Amino acid sequence: MAEAPHLPVLYQTIITALQPKSGGLYIDGTLGAGGHSAGILEASTPDGQLLGLDLDPQALAIARERLAVFAERAHIVQASYTEMQSEALKLGWQAVDGILLDFGVSSMQLDTPERGFSFLHDGPLDMRFSPQASISAADLVNTLDEADLADIIYRYGEDRLSRKIARAIVNNRPLNTTRALADLIQKHLGRPERIHPATRTFQALRIAVNRELDSIESVLPQAMSLLKTGGQLAVISFHSLEDRLVKEYFRRESVDCICPPRQPICNCGHKASLIEHTRKPIEADDVEKQANSRARSAKLRIAKKL
Repeated sequence: MAEAPHLPVLYQTIITALQPKSGGLYIDGTLGAGGHSAGILEASTPDGQLLGLDLDPQALAIARERLAVFAERAHIVQASYTEMQSEALKLGWQAVDGILLDFGVSSMQLDTPERGFSFLHDGPLDMRFSPQASISAADLVNTLDEADLADIIYRYGEDRLSRKIARAIVNNRPLNTTRALADLIQKHLGRPERIHPATRTFQALRIAVNRELDSIESVLPQAMSLLKTGGQLAVISFHSLEDRLVKEYFRRESVDCICPPRQPICNCGHKASLIEHTRKPIEADDVEKQANSRARSAKLRIAKKL
């Protein structure tokens, strides 16, 4: 655990967007191995502070070691980013200068077989960000009825063959390992050239286990309310469902009226709370994509609080 296992995605773009300064207060809601946080703390020398949150004890152990050089300037807590407001208040922080959210699964989690996130390594069908969570992927695979399982695969994996996959799973239960599930799906669907046929199912199960989309919807308004006027919120997403939620929230909160377009008189009372940095998400350049495969699907959106 002496070194972080992956490069921080869009590292320099994030540092530039958040504009860390001495005396500033920052939150990394998805601490991971601490790569982005280290950059924020270094840029906010000598007395900027950062609150880093993560549910994953493996990631926290690495981050604590990596950020130890910043001593009391780094506050590391095992908690969901949906708890950032209460955790900030524990430090006496009423408002902060910048917040970073990096959604999705990390390469560190994917590369740890016993975490069960990837079909590239055989391991238990787990997929929990926090080992303390009560429901694992195996629980969903082995207990849900066919219709509910198909709904999860279609909704969160956007797989048009969700019913066929769900039927194969139900007819071959129990399934308790990543390899068993991936091999079953491949057997029934075959393998296309571009991606493994189990990719979307694994994504769907991970999202469902960790209630990721619900958490995103919960944290965005919370993060914006925590920011000082002029504070920056940077959000990295890795698939269309995540990015769509961020885009829709930013668009809605960047206008004064959210009444239906055909309504002649505004009566919603809504006021813009942010300014979008750009209408389109920022993506990594070709050099970074070649150096870091995780950067290929990363989309960054930045907003400034009014």
